Amino acid sequence: MKKILLIATGGTIASGYTEEGLSPKIGAGELLGYVEEHRKFCHVDVVQPFSLDSTNIYAEHWLKLAALIEEAYSEYDGFVISHGTDTMAFTAAALSYLVQDSPKPIVITGSQKPIDLPVTDARTNLLDSLLFASQERAHGVNLVFGGNVIAGTRAKKERSKSYDAFSSINYPDIAVIRDGRVFFYIDDKGRNAGEVRFYHELNRRILLLKLVPGMDGTILNRLFHFYDGVIIEAFGVGGFPEYGDVPFYPEIRRWRDAGKLVLMATQVTHEGSDMEVYRVGKVIKEEFHLMEAYDMTLEAAVTKVMWILGQTREPEQFRRLFYNTVNHDILLGEE
Repeated sequence: MKKILLIATGGTIASGYTEEGLSPKIGAGELLGYVEEHRKFCHVDVVQPFSLDSTNIYAEHWLKLAALIEEAYSEYDGFVISHGTDTMAFTAAALSYLVQDSPKPIVITGSQKPIDLPVTDARTNLLDSLLFASQERAHGVNLVFGGNVIAGTRAKKERSKSYDAFSSINYPDIAVIRDGRVFFYIDDKGRNAGEVRFYHELNRRILLLKLVPGMDGTILNRLFHFYDGVIIEAFGVGGFPEYGDVPFYPEIRRWRDAGKLVLMATQVTHEGSDMEVYRVGKVIKEEFHLMEAYDMTLEAAVTKVMWILGQTREPEQFRRLFYNTVNHDILLGEE
């Protein structure tokens, strides 16, 4: 029987109603008590490093979770993290970079309704996660929600209330869970011969900037002293506007010359960026040798940049690491 560590972090799944709205209050042991069926296929220990609405979870907590998993790694066959849905995709992506090539499964889950309600998705999601974490073929960081198993770098919350809140973006689901059975679509355990690798640094000085019509380069000037890198969500397949009193071109040159990162991404959820399609993207990409996120999710792009800049700021090494595929995060990258 598999031995699983349940790591509870708060979120809707553990929340109760207060006069000020839903707030985490159900402990890890109590959560487990709602899914007694797990005893048929695994033994579970519980730990609760913090109890937060996921709106309040950021890099400090991702590092704490990775360190907790590293410390307990030899004692357990798998790990399940219960988490709020709002930043769950960021946590799943961040852990994909902080804990790489794990032969053991690390599963993130949560719910749209608290676990103690008569009608809720919480009990199904938690039980499914424990079941998946108990599978011999399960490995790496995945998100389990609504019966779907999604690679940690490919998950995105696309619905704010529905039970099928998460989708796998630009990549197939890893597996589905139906009626207590796991059906794998992608079975690649053992492809990486190396051992699990843990990382302990993230650069928190990264900004995700969404372009809006009429914005000019002034914004980059104002942000320059506060960030080591900026990921710009451009329109369509990617490009920079050419209007405004302060063009983007000289501001990007200033960032580049100072050794700061400018990475292009797209606001469009599906199919990714391709800056070489239109002049507004091609010219500036070639002039500054800009990198782009291609088919990556924004959550993965942000956390991957944080991870890489936590290891190095050397441009060519950054480019190599960024376009090296980690947990299925990028398909269309450069050689």
